[in-house]
Amino acid sequence: MSAPIIVIPARLAATRLHGKPLVEIGGEPMIIHVWRRACASRLGPVLVAADCAEIAEAVASAGGSVVLTSPDHLSGSDRVCEALAAFDPGRRFDIVVNLQGDLPTIDPAHLGKAVAALGEAATDIGTLAAPISSDQELADPNIVKVGGLRLPSGHLKALYFGRAAAWDEGPLYHHIGLYAYRRAALERFAALPPSPRECRERLEQLRALENGMRIDVALIDKPAFGVDTPADLERARAILRQR
Repeated sequence: MSAPIIVIPARLAATRLHGKPLVEIGGEPMIIHVWRRACASRLGPVLVAADCAEIAEAVASAGGSVVLTSPDHLSGSDRVCEALAAFDPGRRFDIVVNLQGDLPTIDPAHLGKAVAALGEAATDIGTLAAPISSDQELADPNIVKVGGLRLPSGHLKALYFGRAAAWDEGPLYHHIGLYAYRRAALERFAALPPSPRECRERLEQLRALENGMRIDVALIDKPAFGVDTPADLERARAILRQR
């Protein structure tokens, strides 16, 4: 039986939206909305991996568990690995869900779908994607694309992640930045140096692919969007006002 834990990496610095985890949505910081949705998944305990005291204090005041991590990590998964080692030295948890802290509208049920993508023993990492619905979405470099081979399970075995529509062996999908790691795979990933394509594309999952790790992708109907810009923030506020 697997024992999952959800870890939400949260970094205060952001190039396009200052102080992103703490921006207000409906009277609460965005990180708290993400934390509540993770809790609603009922997969397991939820931990926030914060890079500064301001985020840690916001999470703790809402009743959440939080670990203060180094501000120097290059990827969210690196931050998750540090927080998990501090929170669970006894290794009770063997599946680690890395939920980005900028997904305040994520469907809690989708976290379980990412875990289900680990169904084959050879799979190191599970993640999510949705169909691309327009040429504008396909051309947008802020939308990460994934292409791969369809498996009998209905999942994809990922072969390509990128910002450009460069995959020519089948359909591309809109990647959603949520990962379910086997714990050993997360620790291996964090021990690897950043890869050249990872640094060029600013996509941490490329480090895994370039080092022979297998990523399987569960497909969902519609993408959850990440809040990266002021316009995204207003969109998230409008959606959550209706709930």
